[in-house]
Amino acid sequence: MKTSGSLQARLSLSLGLVLTLLWISAASITAVMLRTEMSKVFDSTLQETAQRLLPLAVVDIVGREEDGVTQRLAAIRAHDEFFTYIVRDANGRILLQSHKADPSIFPAYDGPGFRQTASHRLYNEDALQGTIRITIAEPLAHRAAVARRIEMGLGLPLVIVIPIALMAIALAVRGTLFPLRQFRDRLAARNARDLSHVPAEDLPTELAPVAATVNGLLDGLKGAFEAERNFATNAAHELRTPLAGAIAQVQRLRSENPNAAVEARAADIEATLKRLTRLSERLMQLARAEGGRLRMDRAVDLRSAARIVVDDLGRTHAPDRIRLTLPDQPVMSDLDTDAFGILCRNLIENALRHGSNTTPITVDIAADATLTVSNEGPVLPPAMLSRLTARFERGNARNDGSGLGLAIVAAIADRIGAPLVLRSPRPGSPSGFEASLRLPSDWSCRGFVPFL
Repeated sequence: MKTSGSLQARLSLSLGLVLTLLWISAASITAVMLRTEMSKVFDSTLQETAQRLLPLAVVDIVGREEDGVTQRLAAIRAHDEFFTYIVRDANGRILLQSHKADPSIFPAYDGPGFRQTASHRLYNEDALQGTIRITIAEPLAHRAAVARRIEMGLGLPLVIVIPIALMAIALAVRGTLFPLRQFRDRLAARNARDLSHVPAEDLPTELAPVAATVNGLLDGLKGAFEAERNFATNAAHELRTPLAGAIAQVQRLRSENPNAAVEARAADIEATLKRLTRLSERLMQLARAEGGRLRMDRAVDLRSAARIVVDDLGRTHAPDRIRLTLPDQPVMSDLDTDAFGILCRNLIENALRHGSNTTPITVDIAADATLTVSNEGPVLPPAMLSRLTARFERGNARNDGSGLGLAIVAAIADRIGAPLVLRSPRPGSPSGFEASLRLPSDWSCRGFVPFL
């Protein structure tokens, strides 16, 4: 299917073609009118010349001593002679002629008035009751040459004016459509993270309904996304208390009932409730990643936040299994510390859950704010790596993870403009898994605000 061109190009082309056709039409009509007026002027000149020359010729001919003698007037100096004439008597004898007159081009005299042959325009006049007759001839080629020069004088300026006018039209159309291009750029910048209204106050009246419709659609999308996030947040939050109560009741049941079968069943229920609790926490984190504010108005040192997360996970999950490497200088970033904690915690828990139990997990924060978490384990195929950031996708189905950890990390990374890079095997190793992303950093900070 053929795509339509840009509105700017179509308007410029249409206006340019219309204006060019109008100018050519106007120039053609003007040329025709000028040719007609020019013919009238030349005819008037022929007639005036004949009526001025005839009395002089009569005086010269009547004063001659010999009758019927042809006299050719000599030129005073060389010049272009566009009008030639002959003076004849009633018998057709030539009595007087201009120095370049060719008698063969003059037809027989047939009375006063204008005549035209294939090559000349002629005017006849007589005096003394028709006994002395003058005929003046003008070459039609002379008139055609003058007409061509006039037409070229009308057409040549258009060769210069039309390109300049087309450029002016293109610039004018571009300037006129600037509000529309601005609206397009603002709309293109909108995504699921920014569904605010697109400013459209400077749009033309004809396009205002389009902007209103687009903003209405953005409102609908924003409401739908907020409803989805609110549902996930509220559901996870409301499940916390009943889940904690259910876990407490199951633990009490296990302690009060010595029956091994009942205790085993209660242990399974407790494990299921704990998985559901972790899932609700992940849903809250996902809602936070997709809907909350992730950038602050000030920069903080991420090293303190990383130490707190690693110490907490080390105490509750895996003592001495996490190796944290930090630079000596502060790592300043305006990333929200809660968001950084969610990011760091999910990457480390993912490594603890899916990595080797005998090999430590490496957590490294470089001076340029690049966070890297790596663990030992089997190599994941590329197809699996591309699916790991999808929701409820797990690299190992035997583990009891929620399948949301890397999805939460990817959501935060996308919102802060730091793409998540997953590698397997680890660089410099034949096996393992590595996740890294470069966090927003503030190199302009000389001092820093410690994370408390």
